[in-house]
Amino acid sequence: MAVVFEEALKKNIAKEPSGVYILFGEDSFLKKSYADKIAKKIADPDDVFNYCKFTGDCDLQDVYDAAMQIPFMGDKKYVELCDYDFEHCAKSDFDKLCELITEVPDTAVLVIRFDSVEVDSKKSNKFKKIAAANDKAGGLTVNLDHRKMPELIKMLTDGAAKRGSKMEPAAARYLIETAGDDISTLKNELDKLCSFAGSDAITKDTVERVSVKTVEASVYNLSKFILAMDTSASLFCLDELFFMRIEPMIILHTVSSVYVDMFRVYSAKEQGIGIAGVAAEFGYKGREFVLERAAQNLKRFDFKRLSLSLNALTEADKSLKSFGNDSRVILEQLIIRLIYILAKGESVD
Repeated sequence: MAVVFEEALKKNIAKEPSGVYILFGEDSFLKKSYADKIAKKIADPDDVFNYCKFTGDCDLQDVYDAAMQIPFMGDKKYVELCDYDFEHCAKSDFDKLCELITEVPDTAVLVIRFDSVEVDSKKSNKFKKIAAANDKAGGLTVNLDHRKMPELIKMLTDGAAKRGSKMEPAAARYLIETAGDDISTLKNELDKLCSFAGSDAITKDTVERVSVKTVEASVYNLSKFILAMDTSASLFCLDELFFMRIEPMIILHTVSSVYVDMFRVYSAKEQGIGIAGVAAEFGYKGREFVLERAAQNLKRFDFKRLSLSLNALTEADKSLKSFGNDSRVILEQLIIRLIYILAKGESVD
């Protein structure tokens, strides 16, 4: 099974697209964007004869027939199949899908796109069969996951320049850390920032004032205040999170993840393993900045402080799951304990 990534797809469709393209992965924006780019080179969406789109509830025979028909007053037909649930279809339908992939003629381009249907390319035997059939037929099976931090930073800084603004790389990185790595969201936020800043430089302060933040980023601010040993700011931030009606368990788990990141970096360092190794082992691909941040935070800790902090977080987790306990009091007490451990190197009841 041969799976390629965005760069290979980009090079391929720079020429004339041909054959079959299977698009899967985390990033819905990229999957739709590349499907549209391929379609644009083949047929106009208003061309009812040469542009055909099918959804997951279709009859595969209709898709097969559309691909096999000779294009009308054109060189090729564009056929797209979106979100076909190959994992749960009948065996005859799965066989028909494989047959379709291997028999698409030179007069058609077929794009099979998985958007809401999740694909496990490593564990799914059916997907491996589909990808193998596509590889044998000369098609491309493309994994379109979220872009990595450097690529996203360049996208944002270049995008700001095209809009007549200037965005500092540090501001771009901060936007990604707080708004997430979804390209569609980032583009929307960039439009807002450029409209607000005009020809002025977009800084981290601009992003802080204008952009929305993910729940994770909002809770991360609480972690930041705890690590800075700022009790009043931490408790005020907790007030805001409760006002936003964020679930106490989400608050706890997000704060805990900061300490888990540090523990993984600490353990890896003890074994002589770098950040790249931790990223590969624990699924931080494209999110290496989280580990870099953990390495910086870890400078405030020794093993005892880290161990005591993890114990406090575990106890808070048990308390939140116990019936009748006041979640707000538990989290307030946790904040005090974590700050005390960091400041004094010992626990407090």
